[in-house]
Amino acid sequence: MAESPHLHPSDLRGYGRLVIDATVGMTNLVEAMHRTVQKTPPPLGDPVKERTRYITGFVYHSIRGVTRLVGGSIDLLLAPVATVMAQEQMSTERDAVVAALNGVWGDHLAASGNPLAITAHLRYNGQPLSLTRPALAAALPQASGRILLMAHGLCMNDQQWRWKGHDRGLAVGAGSEWTPVYLVYNSGLHISTNGHHLARLLEELVAAWPVPVEEIVILAHSMGGLVARSACHLAAGAHHQWLPYLRKIIFLGTPHAGSPLERGGFQVDKLLEMSPYTAPFARLGQARSVGITDLRYGSVADEDWAYRDVFKLGRSHHHFMPLPAGVICCAVAGSIAQDPATLGATVLGDGLVPIVSALGDEIDGSPSLHFPEGQRLIVHGVNHLELLGHPDVYAQILRWLAM
Repeated sequence: MAESPHLHPSDLRGYGRLVIDATVGMTNLVEAMHRTVQKTPPPLGDPVKERTRYITGFVYHSIRGVTRLVGGSIDLLLAPVATVMAQEQMSTERDAVVAALNGVWGDHLAASGNPLAITAHLRYNGQPLSLTRPALAAALPQASGRILLMAHGLCMNDQQWRWKGHDRGLAVGAGSEWTPVYLVYNSGLHISTNGHHLARLLEELVAAWPVPVEEIVILAHSMGGLVARSACHLAAGAHHQWLPYLRKIIFLGTPHAGSPLERGGFQVDKLLEMSPYTAPFARLGQARSVGITDLRYGSVADEDWAYRDVFKLGRSHHHFMPLPAGVICCAVAGSIAQDPATLGATVLGDGLVPIVSALGDEIDGSPSLHFPEGQRLIVHGVNHLELLGHPDVYAQILRWLAM
């Protein structure tokens, strides 16, 4: 695939908007600290919520106004340039940066109409797929009736299924009559929102597939596994046509029971909010996306977050969702410890996801997902990203596909 420039004109608009938003956000934080110092509240208690007044308030209001005015002018100037110079092809480096930004701030990018926001779509060989029968027949001339959907994780994209120059999707499909298709989505949105997107995309894909569909398998890494579970739940409720074709889901390092790193961030936010002098700094931590907050307990349903403050949700708000009925589900867990007997090996897991969470076992009172013994694998001496290319994982995937 030909590489194009790493920075596009629309990116300049997107990054410009982020800088403006960050400047306004920092101004708000400084004003909050200023007002707190003026009020001199007791060390513990509720934060001071009102803005500064009089000349001080006018100064902060002016900073925000000028910042937005300048940002709007730059955006207007760049808009026609971006339209004229827009390019379809993206570089691997650019895609990686944009995917990371979407993972951290994707909900804000989407809500603010930032051109850096990713819209969920399907790709093959790095190119977007148009979900019409003629377009798919042209893009996939060797398409078989067996679809292998590759779902990436947080802050990642389809290109990161490549490991040491080898595309894992193409490698799995080679000689096994599986046709890999790659999901790309904004991982900063709610997991269930991306579940809606995936369910819709699969419905359109099956309707337009150039040959009769025989079966679908989903190979999902990290958050992608939660998105897949959400899509199955939503498709069952909507009676989608693609769901009966789904035979297997293979999860690689998926935090079914949540991530302790996000729970730790949640506790830090709560500590900062205990004092009006540190409460404004909680806003910095709460700048993370709702996609990340969903990883606190592995939330996959709309009702886990709808009409609630996602930065205050506890486990009591989490709805348990079993694995999809009639689908063979397999789970791979990684451990950075070489020796399984090492103290903390189970807790540390692959560095991001504990083993018990990746295997969907009972944790903190949450029910188990009950992956059967033959459909569970623990690989030692690997981190979260190395699960994508480890030879033992690859070999096990091929065995499960042959089941």
